[in-house]
Amino acid sequence: MTTRSTYSLRRQPLTAAILTTLLFSGAAFAQETTDAGAQDAQAQAEPQDSLDRIVVTGSRIKRAEVEGPAPVTIVTAEEIEKEGFATVYDALNSLSQFTGTVQNELNQGGFTPNASFLNLRGLGPGYQLVLINGRRTADYPLPYNSESNAVNLANIPAAAISRIEVLSGGASAIYGSDAVAGVVNIILKSNYEGDELNLRVGTTTRGGGDSSRLQWVGGKTGDAWSATYAVEYLEREEIFASQRDFMDSYRDDPSSSLTSDLPVEGIRLRNRSAGGARIWPGGVAQNCSGTFGDFEEYVHPLAPGLGQLCGYYGFPATQQIRNADSNISGYFYGTYDFTDNLQAFAQVSLSQANAKVASSTQFWSSALDDTFTNQLNGIQGVFFAQNLGAYVDAQRIFTPSEVGGLGSQQSTFKERSIDVATGLRGTMFDNRFDWEAYISHARYDLESKQPRFLANNIRDYFVGPRLGTDANGFGIYNLDLTRYFSPLGTAAFNSMMTNVKTDAESSVTQGGFTLSGDLFDLPAGAVGMAATIEFASQEYDLKPDARIVPSYTGTERIFNLTGTGGSGERDRYALGVEFSVPVFETLKVNLAGRYDKYDDATDVDGAATWSAGLEWRPFSNLLVRGSHSTSFRAPDMHYVFAQESGFFVQAFDEYRCRRDGFDINNCGGANYSYFIEGRRSGNSALEEEKGKSTTIGVVWDIVDNLSVSVDWYKIKLEGAVSDINLGYLLQNEADCRLGQRRNGSSVNGNSAECQYFTGLVQRVGINPPFTDDEIALYRSFPINQSMTVTRGIDATVRYRLDTDRVGNYRFDLGWTHVLALNEEGFPGSGIQDERDDPRRNLNFRSRLNWGVQWELGDWSANVNGYRLGSQIPWNNLAEGAPDRIAPTIIWNAGLQKKITDKMTIGFTVQNLLDKIAPSDDTNNSYPFMWNVYSPIGREVFANINYKFN
Repeated sequence: MTTRSTYSLRRQPLTAAILTTLLFSGAAFAQETTDAGAQDAQAQAEPQDSLDRIVVTGSRIKRAEVEGPAPVTIVTAEEIEKEGFATVYDALNSLSQFTGTVQNELNQGGFTPNASFLNLRGLGPGYQLVLINGRRTADYPLPYNSESNAVNLANIPAAAISRIEVLSGGASAIYGSDAVAGVVNIILKSNYEGDELNLRVGTTTRGGGDSSRLQWVGGKTGDAWSATYAVEYLEREEIFASQRDFMDSYRDDPSSSLTSDLPVEGIRLRNRSAGGARIWPGGVAQNCSGTFGDFEEYVHPLAPGLGQLCGYYGFPATQQIRNADSNISGYFYGTYDFTDNLQAFAQVSLSQANAKVASSTQFWSSALDDTFTNQLNGIQGVFFAQNLGAYVDAQRIFTPSEVGGLGSQQSTFKERSIDVATGLRGTMFDNRFDWEAYISHARYDLESKQPRFLANNIRDYFVGPRLGTDANGFGIYNLDLTRYFSPLGTAAFNSMMTNVKTDAESSVTQGGFTLSGDLFDLPAGAVGMAATIEFASQEYDLKPDARIVPSYTGTERIFNLTGTGGSGERDRYALGVEFSVPVFETLKVNLAGRYDKYDDATDVDGAATWSAGLEWRPFSNLLVRGSHSTSFRAPDMHYVFAQESGFFVQAFDEYRCRRDGFDINNCGGANYSYFIEGRRSGNSALEEEKGKSTTIGVVWDIVDNLSVSVDWYKIKLEGAVSDINLGYLLQNEADCRLGQRRNGSSVNGNSAECQYFTGLVQRVGINPPFTDDEIALYRSFPINQSMTVTRGIDATVRYRLDTDRVGNYRFDLGWTHVLALNEEGFPGSGIQDERDDPRRNLNFRSRLNWGVQWELGDWSANVNGYRLGSQIPWNNLAEGAPDRIAPTIIWNAGLQKKITDKMTIGFTVQNLLDKIAPSDDTNNSYPFMWNVYSPIGREVFANINYKFN
């Protein structure tokens, strides 16, 4: 996505400059006259010179210069279409400012596999405020990573978009909570005249992912009314990891560690009485590959004495890497003019999304069944097999052929959202002031169904009823060897399954009144003012299936699945005011202040924020600008109201690895990497996160049609709320227990910091041969951390060249470089480098995006792309590891031809060179690349657009 920073510096003549900036790409939507978020009443009713003053995100005061004290980037609807982006998220995520990473469709085992979130400046999904026509919308009802709430960009129809404005920098003094890193304002179409259809079909060249999209956009206007409408339907086929040869097996491991290329054990019956030796009643070959075609025998290099094991190399490739989607959305916006000074408006947005997702195929493990927990010593997963006369634990993975094939066990998501707004706007005091009053309601409902094992059914199928308890506290069972070592069969598999249903909903009801205009005149110009009063009521209700909450005691507990629940509400009231003061003809000062009052269970109470900005224009083609603001973020609803939930996560037990004398680069297998249980709950004692944001920059029109901007930014966030990172926790726990860090430096195990780390991790103790001080449980909850700070540079270049013979060209370049991203987890604990620590943070330290557009007669073309900066290797401590792995460069291209006055055809290629991810020979964790990269590869699309009038 090319950036369109708005560089209209000259005050003469401004109307043409502003319209060129905002509507330059107007060929596809040439009949569109204004936008729902830009005071369309005035655009219709006022004389032509009123266009000299417009509202730009970051202020409620109309201004004659689009550029202000903080940088704003504009993305138009035509750019989204021509550059081949299917969704709003895809378009925005290509901008250089979004250096942060988020979970994507590779995280099928996560809590939000069907949602798309943004991460501006790398602070996290909730630290940029997302607005629709300048108003808040409902959060996604499932918490991101089971922790926090954010707006889902996947349910916003591209057909309804006019443009998107991205403000980089704190803006709480204007908009309130969440505007810490910036604001994303999605402005929808209005005052549209005519009708058009757009059909796009596409596929991937590596297989799977066929897609189709149909859009209908139209509108009518009368003497005193207007109506704009849009409908979009999107259908997309799923893609499985097995359809990508670079990630279809554990054998794709590029690392050279001792444990590289190792599979997961597909079937395991471990004799804990005999040092973990595997039990094979019919011999390993017969019980493994001889019975299960997807399993193979192998020898673990760190434990050759165990003999041959039975591995499943293709297990992780049974997951999807792209969801199957069927989405339909609609939009309506209408206005009615009662008089020249009074207009009513109404907006309705509807969305319905149905998705199918799938993580890796199901498995059963005695270690994850609480029934096998020894009540005397806490040992998990071990039972006495009476027919074998041995203490054993068991693990069994089910292959696609046993469960009905790939896709037969998909989870389904049904999502519905509605956003309704209505109000009045007009002018007063001889048109000196504009005003707007509105009320809106947005709601998001979700239902998910996941096919999972009933714990009792799957356990009874293999081991039958409990026969008693031996003197050591272990349960006694008879393991059915025939069933255990035989393919399951679809009918038997389905008889043990059930659908786990989760319902969730979130809503926000809000209203407000805004007054803006010129207070009085100074020698250098008019003093602009805007004042606003707002109220809002926010609610959420997350209701997991009762069978997956930790407190469930019934007979239908779900195996290996826990859920998170929560419910709460909060009310908010706010007052804000801002001023734009022309000190001299070349110098303008912008001031804003706001107070937000919260009525909820937290310790936020109230938050006051302010901002100040300077615009100095020493020459007509040069702007020197700066801004400083305070910001805040009220704790997310789920951070506050989350009920206790459980989860399972794979953990690397660094303490036991280092205790046993191994280097962390050569610890592998089930001995040190295994699934552990976690427990999490909310924290009503949270306070607001407080931030400070500073930007300093210049915008220079070097010559006509050539503009350059450079901005330095710094954001400091204190009291940042998050759950502690598990890898970071276990590294510090190991340091504290061992009394030294990885590099050998000493650690005080009795310090408050160490007491905190070790207190969060519960271990089972040492009881040979059953336990070796493994992790039994770790606890997580949100806390106000001490400090996070990031600094960086944004730079853009834009050039336009118009010729008579070879067409018109536009060149755009955007670059962001993160100079620092640091965190101090606890006061006095020291600054930790977030930017260059891959186990703590996967953000990019730099991003570059570019675009070239060409138009000549009925033809147009574009070439665009982006560069994701280099990353620290997955295991930067491995011997011979490079300092950094290579950057990733993605090229896209498109070509359009107007074949009649009404019809245009086009072709677009995303990821033209079919790039995936840079090679990292230290990465031995599936999928062997950071999950911030896309595994989809090249996509090709054909497009037909038809205008009816």
